[in-house]
Amino acid sequence: MGLLLDVEDTAVTRQTAEALARVGTVAAVRLIALAVAEADDNQADWLQTGVYDALVGPDGVPDVAAACGKLSRDQEEAVRRGAADISAWTDDARC
Repeated sequence: MGLLLDVEDTAVTRQTAEALARVGTVAAVRLIALAVAEADDNQADWLQTGVYDALVGPDGVPDVAAACGKLSRDQEEAVRRGAADISAWTDDARC
């Protein structure tokens, strides 16, 4: 979480979000979702950019959307909220 919400270095935020999105597991996307729920607007922009970077291009990661679907039923409200945001980002990446 410290890397995802690094206030000193937005490049770390972006790269960590991208790396976790590329993994694409529920656990990895859950970390991003928690960060999104806690992020300020600037951090959220960089988290979104990192996720988007993982989704576009020939090596795009379709598992992120599936992970968000599973996280939409998570017990923790912050995870559900963050997953909803990430899910919207995955929709935007497909355009």
